[in-house]
Amino acid sequence: MSTTADTTFAPVSFTEGAVRELIKLRDQQEIGEDFGLRVGAEGGGCAGMNYVLGFDQKKEGDQEFLIEGIRVFMHKAHQMYLLGMQIDWQDGLNSRGFTFNNPNASSTCGCGTSFSA
Repeated sequence: MSTTADTTFAPVSFTEGAVRELIKLRDQQEIGEDFGLRVGAEGGGCAGMNYVLGFDQKKEGDQEFLIEGIRVFMHKAHQMYLLGMQIDWQDGLNSRGFTFNNPNASSTCGCGTSFSA
């Protein structure tokens, strides 16, 4: 398993607000250096697939990226569902949390964390 991050191509991007919140969470939870942010998709949810976003260790089949100073892990098979996706952080009166702007989603659920491709 390679330990070097791919800095030339990042399949997803983060808004400035998402970067701030992710760094804040990483620091508050005292996430170790062997952890990174896992971005992915899994079966389930009301639209067929759920987004995965959380700190985790690198696993077999993962690619590693350095995005806005954040170490990101993504399984190779998830890239076709997430390529070009932008992750944002909303902190308003009506909603608070991460949002996913995925150009590959043919439909999304009202919850904002479920999609179909």
